[in-house]
Amino acid sequence: METSNLMTGAARIVMPGLIALGCISFSVSAQHAPQHHGKAGAPAAKPAELGTTAAVDRQGRLWLASKESTPDGDYVVLRDSPDMGQTWSVPKRLQREPESAISADGENRPKLAFGSKDEIYVSYTKPLAKPHTAEIRFIRSTDGGQSFSAPIVVHANRDVITHRFESMTVDREGRIYVAWIDKRDLEAARTRNRKYAGAALYYAVSGDGGATFRGDYKIADHSCECCRIALALRPDGKPVAMWRHVFEPNARDHALIELTPDGKLPALNRATFEDWRVDACPHHGPALAYAADGTRHQTWFNVKGEEGGVFYASADPSGVLQTPVRLGSAQAQHADVAVHGKSIALAWKQFDGKSTAILAKVSDDGGKTWRNVELARTEGGSDHPRLVAADAGIYLIWRTRNEGVRSIAAMKGS
Repeated sequence: METSNLMTGAARIVMPGLIALGCISFSVSAQHAPQHHGKAGAPAAKPAELGTTAAVDRQGRLWLASKESTPDGDYVVLRDSPDMGQTWSVPKRLQREPESAISADGENRPKLAFGSKDEIYVSYTKPLAKPHTAEIRFIRSTDGGQSFSAPIVVHANRDVITHRFESMTVDREGRIYVAWIDKRDLEAARTRNRKYAGAALYYAVSGDGGATFRGDYKIADHSCECCRIALALRPDGKPVAMWRHVFEPNARDHALIELTPDGKLPALNRATFEDWRVDACPHHGPALAYAADGTRHQTWFNVKGEEGGVFYASADPSGVLQTPVRLGSAQAQHADVAVHGKSIALAWKQFDGKSTAILAKVSDDGGKTWRNVELARTEGGSDHPRLVAADAGIYLIWRTRNEGVRSIAAMKGS
């Protein structure tokens, strides 16, 4: 794939791009972990994979899903907190035997959700031997985390290709939805000598609490290759997916669609309109949340003209998008959004040359007014910010190399 468009356009937005083969990506700022080098001529040590998911169950208990690496392989581990992160249980390994590998970087990390009867559901990406290939796996507990099932593969397609960057949610009826980035259609196009932009999105559904999945249902052709998929429930309990899509003739904006249990989908809608023309994936997916009145809240990264940035906008229940607001400086990255009642919190990473801060905009009146706050800061490597909503308020959950997992109230509950 040609990289000249990326280097001449996006590279001068913030800093020179870093190009990787396969899933092409670039660093849009220097805010990632500072590079620490050993002896002259020696390769830099591989940074720890800090990717962690946080979620709150029906009892208000906070849970974390992350990765533990051992000399024998990798495990997904869970820990929980009864007091929103003030104290934690001992991490529990979910697999009986280690996996050869588990993805746990910022955009591609274990996911966590809960069933209506306190079931615990965990999904994760297991890389395969061939570069950029993987399968999506799933584990469940039906006894509140006392025991866990053996892992199963979610998708019916077992080709050694990309099945990566999964996301998961549970609808009001208790059905589990797992969506992922998939390259089966790209591979098919290559065998026919045809062009195919990006990858595709697929999903599978379980109606029996994760015992089995049905699918694979295609969401759309021509998604971006390595950006996370945002899944959120509307007030009516139906799941909605938002992702970076490749619109004709090569605009990497975002799309939105309601997922259905039978795979019969409505037409997708365009959710952002920066019209970024680039032949690469920025590893920078969106975030999505809904208020009780149906207002949609979304954050995303994109480039408009020659200036990149993180943006936020809301859309009324009819879908009319308000004017996007830029968050932070040109160094802002990986924003998240959470809504609880009239409270809205937006949080993002921002590097100032010495340390990385989590900055936020918060509103307690449904977005009519906002105030700016700094929630946390670190001088080492860090995960992306995660916002979780609970009766106790909206909390930032942030895992850093130096400080570990931090739970910080962005907005206290009433």
